[in-house]
Amino acid sequence: MAPTRNRSRNRPLPDPCGHGLRLRPWDPASDADVAAWLRGNQDPEFRRWNTPVRTVTDLADARESLRARARAAAEGTSVSFRITDAKSGTTLGHIGVNEIKPVLRIARVGYWVLPEARGRGVATRALLLAARWAFEELAVHRLELDHAVGHAVSCRVAERCGFRYEGTLRAAVFEADRHDAFRDAHLHARLATDPEPAGA
Repeated sequence: MAPTRNRSRNRPLPDPCGHGLRLRPWDPASDADVAAWLRGNQDPEFRRWNTPVRTVTDLADARESLRARARAAAEGTSVSFRITDAKSGTTLGHIGVNEIKPVLRIARVGYWVLPEARGRGVATRALLLAARWAFEELAVHRLELDHAVGHAVSCRVAERCGFRYEGTLRAAVFEADRHDAFRDAHLHARLATDPEPAGA
């Protein structure tokens, strides 16, 4: 897959690295990446809190989903990263900077962690890394994050990373495994001008 490019500098960007992690682009040509993407999307905890517009049910769906994300990265509308251990390269999860609006300098971030990597601060470390990357390389001014009401773990991750709670979005996301019903979501956001979270 072609490297992500910063349009203003027209040069390949390095894979964001820090906090013991390295964020790498997902590769739809890699069987290992496709299998990890499918496993993450089929995980019961992921499905409890997330219902994608297009569900991923098999390897063919997973590969096409990653191809769509590669196209979005090439168009500059979103960037999807595979969260990996910086030393071993093991895939730990996913984080994406989505809905990039260059004129408004706003984007939205989302993430998930594979079951075996949970409880190690992976989501927190990846969010800190992705936020810094978005502010510095994409020059966004505002980075938003939302999660279904009741997802306390995601709420804590957001707050630890300096994403302030801003309110409740009524009926803003799909109910689990449904496209015909909605549930409320909490909105968090962090500005480029906000101080770096303590300990980051």
